[in-house]
Amino acid sequence: MMFGMKRTRRAGVVAAVALGVALVAAGCSSSGGDSGGDAGGDGGDANLTITMLPKNLGNPYFDTSTGGAEEATEEFGGTFEEVGPSEASPTSQVQYIQTAAQQGAGGLIVSANDPEALCDALDEARSAGVKVVTFDSDTNPECRDLFINQATSEGIAKIQVDLIAEQIGDEGQVAVLSASANATNQNAWIATMEELLAADHPNIELVEVAYGDDDDQTSFDKTAALLQTYPELKGIISPTTVGISAAARYLSTSEYKGKVALTGLGTPNQMREYVEDGTVTAFALWNPADLGYLAAWATQALITGEITGEVGDSFEAGKLGSFEVGADGGVLLGDPYVFDADNIGDFDF
Repeated sequence: MMFGMKRTRRAGVVAAVALGVALVAAGCSSSGGDSGGDAGGDGGDANLTITMLPKNLGNPYFDTSTGGAEEATEEFGGTFEEVGPSEASPTSQVQYIQTAAQQGAGGLIVSANDPEALCDALDEARSAGVKVVTFDSDTNPECRDLFINQATSEGIAKIQVDLIAEQIGDEGQVAVLSASANATNQNAWIATMEELLAADHPNIELVEVAYGDDDDQTSFDKTAALLQTYPELKGIISPTTVGISAAARYLSTSEYKGKVALTGLGTPNQMREYVEDGTVTAFALWNPADLGYLAAWATQALITGEITGEVGDSFEAGKLGSFEVGADGGVLLGDPYVFDADNIGDFDF
């Protein structure tokens, strides 16, 4: 998904070149001006060089959120670069944070693989003047300036529990196929799912939480293992776009198609064929492009001094309108959306 800017991607080991490669802070990957242009307010001379660090590269979900951030950065006249590891592990993002700070980034947008493992690197970056905004998956609040939350943990967990309960008749065994065991957002959602199942769905038994590490093949194999381990399994919840598409791919050509329900969080383009062939009835998500877009505008607002990140601060986010900073520096995008056969053809991301 491109929006008229060149997206620079750097993967693999960067530590060796962090000090040796002198990338000019203002011009890594865009036709923006030397300092990113005048974004309004008091930020005419602001350093609107934005670095985006997803959990891992090559993930369709993050490709989409990066596209949204790229679009926003073009709108406010900044420069943009996407960097990241090939695999989502707790410490794999540290070197990219250090490099962004060393290269003079004005803002860093991060989806954290671990709530604590990145904090030392982020603290160093902030000490160097980098504004840090997390999105999708947060760090500890003291390690960043803002968190752009796709939806509340309660809302995300509830929609997935409601969907699986409806699809299996509110009884039977279910399993969760998650991302990595350290993923902040996944763990918060799963904890709330467990509470909701215990309180409101006593006839549904959660038999296992499995981890596919946001890797397609690992998630595919974990799906097979769950079905072999639990022959009475009625449903799988996968709150990760990589996991749900891998599980759907396995189910679609197996004897379990139409017998084991699958729901969770996915993108329409990933899941369309599985909805159309009857493997999946319904799943949920927010628009990740909007999430990245909002994160970039929030970063711009911090850099220019439009906001400081205090509760009650408000800022404009382009086509999405005005947003307010809530408790612990959180900014909420909105509620999850349910995709099914009736509406999935209306979306392209």
